[in-house]
Amino acid sequence: MLDPSSSEEESGDEVLEQERRDVLLAGSQRSLPAQGRDSRNERRSGTARPASPSPAVISEKEKEDQDRLQREEDERRTRLQIYVFVLRCIAYPFNAKQPTDMSRRQQKLNRQQLLTIKERFQAFLSGETQIVADEAFCNAIRSYFEVFLKSDRVARLVQSGGCSANDFREVFKKNIEKRVRSLPEIDGLSKETVLSSWIAKFDAIYRGEEDLRKQLPRMHLNAVSELILSKEQLYEMFQHILGVKKFEHQLLYNACQLDNADEQAAQIRRELDGRLQLADQMAKERKYPKFVAKEMEILYIEELKSSVNLLMANLESLPVSKGGSEFKLQKLKRSQNSSFLDIGDENDTQLSKSDVVLSFTLEIVIIEVQGLRSVAPNRIVYCTMEVEGGEKLQTDQAEASRPQWGTQGDFTTTHPLPVVKVKLFTESTGVLALEDKELGKVVLYPTPNSPKSPELHKMIVPKNSQDSELRIKLAVRMDKPPNTKHCGYLYALGQKVWKRWKRRYFVLVQVSQYTFAMCSYREKKSEPQELMQLEGYTVDYTDPQPGLTGGRAFFNAVKEGDTVVFASDDDQDRNIWVQAMCRATGQSYKPVAPTLAQKHNFKDSERTQKLGMDEFIAADPCKCMHTALFQVLQKQTLQHRMNDSFSCLGWFSPGQVFVLDEYCARYGVRGCHRHLCYLKELTEYAENSAVIDPTLLHYSFAFCASHVHGNRPDGIGTVTTEEKEQFEDIKSRLLSLLENQIVHFRYCFPFGRPEGALKATLSLLERVLMKDISTPVLPDDMKKVIRKCLEKAALINYSRLTEYAKIEDTMNQAAPAKKLEDVMRLGELCIEVLQQNEEHHSEAFAWWPEIMAEHAEIFWSLYAVDMDASLEAQPQDSWDSFPLFQLLNNYLRNDTLLCNGKFHKHLQDYFIPLVIRYIDLMESSIAQSIHRGFEQETWQPVNNGSTTSEDLFWKLDALQMFVCDLHWPEPEFAQHLEQRLKLMASDMVEASVKRTRIAFDAKMQKANKSTDYRISPSVCTMFNVLMDAKKQCTKLCVLDAGQEFGKQWQQYHSKTDDLIEEAFKEMISLLVSKFVAVLEGVLAKLSRYDEGTLFSSILSFTVKAAAKYVDVPNPGMDLADTYITFVRQNQDILRDKVIEDMYIEKLFDQWYTSSMKAICVWLTDRLDLQLHMYQLKTLIRIVKKSYRDFRLQSVLEGTLNNKTYETVYNRLTVEEATVSVTNGSDLQGISMRDSDEEEG
Repeated sequence: MLDPSSSEEESGDEVLEQERRDVLLAGSQRSLPAQGRDSRNERRSGTARPASPSPAVISEKEKEDQDRLQREEDERRTRLQIYVFVLRCIAYPFNAKQPTDMSRRQQKLNRQQLLTIKERFQAFLSGETQIVADEAFCNAIRSYFEVFLKSDRVARLVQSGGCSANDFREVFKKNIEKRVRSLPEIDGLSKETVLSSWIAKFDAIYRGEEDLRKQLPRMHLNAVSELILSKEQLYEMFQHILGVKKFEHQLLYNACQLDNADEQAAQIRRELDGRLQLADQMAKERKYPKFVAKEMEILYIEELKSSVNLLMANLESLPVSKGGSEFKLQKLKRSQNSSFLDIGDENDTQLSKSDVVLSFTLEIVIIEVQGLRSVAPNRIVYCTMEVEGGEKLQTDQAEASRPQWGTQGDFTTTHPLPVVKVKLFTESTGVLALEDKELGKVVLYPTPNSPKSPELHKMIVPKNSQDSELRIKLAVRMDKPPNTKHCGYLYALGQKVWKRWKRRYFVLVQVSQYTFAMCSYREKKSEPQELMQLEGYTVDYTDPQPGLTGGRAFFNAVKEGDTVVFASDDDQDRNIWVQAMCRATGQSYKPVAPTLAQKHNFKDSERTQKLGMDEFIAADPCKCMHTALFQVLQKQTLQHRMNDSFSCLGWFSPGQVFVLDEYCARYGVRGCHRHLCYLKELTEYAENSAVIDPTLLHYSFAFCASHVHGNRPDGIGTVTTEEKEQFEDIKSRLLSLLENQIVHFRYCFPFGRPEGALKATLSLLERVLMKDISTPVLPDDMKKVIRKCLEKAALINYSRLTEYAKIEDTMNQAAPAKKLEDVMRLGELCIEVLQQNEEHHSEAFAWWPEIMAEHAEIFWSLYAVDMDASLEAQPQDSWDSFPLFQLLNNYLRNDTLLCNGKFHKHLQDYFIPLVIRYIDLMESSIAQSIHRGFEQETWQPVNNGSTTSEDLFWKLDALQMFVCDLHWPEPEFAQHLEQRLKLMASDMVEASVKRTRIAFDAKMQKANKSTDYRISPSVCTMFNVLMDAKKQCTKLCVLDAGQEFGKQWQQYHSKTDDLIEEAFKEMISLLVSKFVAVLEGVLAKLSRYDEGTLFSSILSFTVKAAAKYVDVPNPGMDLADTYITFVRQNQDILRDKVIEDMYIEKLFDQWYTSSMKAICVWLTDRLDLQLHMYQLKTLIRIVKKSYRDFRLQSVLEGTLNNKTYETVYNRLTVEEATVSVTNGSDLQGISMRDSDEEEG
């Protein structure tokens, strides 16, 4: 920004002339202040609008163009007038400060940035970036991209300017918090670490390849608008807001003297005095605004005076030392005392001389001495300086040949006319010299008006000194304190003070903001000799007074009962004195110098008049309609704010708040009017789809409501009829707006953004529904409004959802499968919508959960229409619709408010017949498959059973899992389904067991009884089928824990178990009988060797005879070995093919026991006979091998060593002993003793 005093202004007359042509429009020009219009027309008659042509000539278009140009000109002039007032508020604030506690606003996103962000996330999902991520993070990004970034609601939010990068980040953070918490715990890695890592990766994707280290060389004004702004930045901001050109600002800046704090303070004092006079005039003429109550008229005048007195107190409390272009003022604490301030009483207090305290700073710079001849060139010289009455300072030493220093001394004094002494010394060389020799001195009497540049002064030298031309070059700078407004020599003559006409040194002192004094001083005195308080005086130029000699330019200060005449030496000094004293007295009358050439700052005034700015500067603020001006200012400021780069949501920046606060306080804009205008503008923006913070609306509405209902939020107790009418109108509009936003809550507050906005909207709605400030709205009334809004919201949400899914086109198509597919997709979208409502909006509606449930029911009822139409189009006995039931039921049953609600009941009522029909058909199909399957069964092993059994159990399990996955919500019907399926499974298992038992019996009947018999795999498969049936029975036929009830069900289940166990026993018995029959065949062969039989004698003789010539194999050993092989191989087959060890062990126990019984019976039948040698050998081998083999098959010791075995063992042991005694070693090593080592 150019400095207001820039030389560019002085050299740019041609540029200004060109800009003047752009500014001035052809046509009549109307000034905002009334008194400025006539004067301007007189001054600028040359620019008046030319005579209009005849109405018959003017076309309609030309008339419209003229009207448009006139409107534009009027708007421009209004903005210029507002800008003048804004300039003064910024230049000298004394009521407000820029707030530092406002929340920092984030940069808003635009549509182009949204497209860029989408591209970056798409690139990451396509693997085109270098960011390393795991599958879980990729899934989270994919969900975020599909659900959030691609949402049209987010696009609309970005377009409305209410979305920032922080919103995008917060939505992602909220989404991943749920995902990360659902992940399993990992040792050494906390979930907080995972969250931080994911957020960092998200930021990297969001930024893309941007280099954050690159900084713009200069921040744009919009980029720093959230910070505390300097005056220059505020000027620049409001130039943009009000459309003021740079040269116009420079002209106004200089003409208003904004860099002169004294002029601005004087302007404020004049304005405040004018407002007090206006209040008195209003009370006198009884021209009041129209109030809601007649008695408010008197109170209104009191409020006006109170507000002015408060402003006076604020101005008075400002320290006088503050000044210049860099000062900053803090907001004053308002007094809690309700009594009016009486500034007049304070000003009537007479000042004493001790009240006037001044402090001057002096800078003395000694540069060099010229004409020094009296001392040798190599002698040392130095200077001292002092302000009389203060300390003494000394320069450095220098040689007499080059007496140069450049030393500065700083002094402080309270004397307006100090005496400065500078002396030159040389060092004394004498032994007895006590002091250095003084070579010369100079005495100065500086004032703040003295020249600041270095000057040569002739020094006073001692008598008979050779240095007659000794001179010293030095600079003396005396700065006046901030409370000194002007000083200098004047002639004065008064009636009460300065009663003799003579020249005196005067200082215009500001004691406080409202107290000024004209003081005369003598030399070396800190207190004034005489003083005059300027309160009530009027200063003006005057002609020379006869009889008064001395002084050339005269002016006077007049007051009732007193007149003081002053005279200065020149006209320029007089102009300065008159201007300074005018500002001090606060007079409304502005003196005019006798001649135009003597006007101060003539060039700026000429430029201002030339460009038509003078009327805006000269406009009386007290006569302007600041309510209308402020409305324009606030509207333009809000428009600028909504269009800047920040997501402001309607909040002003700190600098804008500061200027608006200062304007309202300084020019008396009522707080209710300010907030009503603000509400009106914000409501218009919100109605046009802009995002406005409801908290801001709530604050302004609460202020207006409190004011209208007489609660005095800002201490103002009067309420105008216009304010009340505007408030009722705004209240009605705001109610409609809020209801519309709640109806469209998914689109006005997508994904819960802006954060907390929906909750604040509901809170504001409750406040708007209140009839007065103290009576809260009834809960039923609030609930009624919310219910009505959410009923509409359900219809709108579903309508937009069907438009998005294009379901209307699908419903008209003939393909049932396509209809069902689209209804499934629509159901998924409905669930997603309600889940998003729960996630992002449920907290706001937490007080009305039943209304949210009604909203969801209405939403589902609309979906039910499309669902029923789709399901009715499906062919009969089509089961493709069950996934739709599972999808909807899984969502509804987990929602406590929707479970078994209207739609849920409707869904169940439709699908109950389908489920029953499906189960009936499945039962018939399974029964038929059992019948056909077992008829054609080959009993080849398949998994844990046969082909038929596996198919049966899979179907039963699949049917039960299907019904279980339905998660039927009604307990009674769900229990009925489970019981029916369990009973069906029991019947099917029982049927399969019976068919297996029949097949086993048939298989056993066909088996032979020789030692060549081997158990077929089909027999093992039958065992496995029964074992699998027993396992599946536990799973398929038993009710869940806690659901067993009734003896009938328990008996039915026990019957199935008993049937399986009985089948096992019978099958084991049949198989063991077959094994025993084989053993009995072996024993039958041994019976041929019984003692006393013919066959035995023949065999024995034949063997003995043959043994003399050849080795004859042991008779019977082949029989024993064959049987042992039979046993072992069948044991191996059973152990390998049958999958349940428990039943194998039962089989082996029974087999072993039955075999021992058969041998024992056979031996018992031959109790009186001695066993043949071959019988004994065979039995010993069979018994010992069987014992060992069955022991290896885990038959228990108690079973192995039963009484039957002991009987057999004892008999064979006795027979073995008998044979050993009679025949010697005919047993050939075969013995019942365990220590025997036998082959095989």
